[in-house]
Amino acid sequence: MIFINVFGLLVVVLIVWWFWLYRRQEISPQNGKWVVFVENGVYQPARISLKANTTHELTFIRKDESPCAETVVFPQLELSETLPINIPRTVRIPATSPGEMEFHCQMKMYQGVLIIEE
Repeated sequence: MIFINVFGLLVVVLIVWWFWLYRRQEISPQNGKWVVFVENGVYQPARISLKANTTHELTFIRKDESPCAETVVFPQLELSETLPINIPRTVRIPATSPGEMEFHCQMKMYQGVLIIEE
């Protein structure tokens, strides 16, 4: 009985860590271009640093056949794009002021953050 309680507690701690405490590593672009892979239930990279007041282009390559991965949504920009499987799709991010903006699939199962810096 104690083993089951300890195991259950460990599972709860793991779930809390994964969904609320874990922060993916922030990566900078190479050659000024971003390529975001959509596979295995995540955006890779999921934390993207961009310069403020500049337009940017993010290229998404969807490898995950899940219907949830089909659309990427930028709610604060009122922008969404359909992502075909294994075909690069470029999304133009307009010039914005500093801050953080989420992007996700339509069900918020895949999540990422744009970090807009000066």
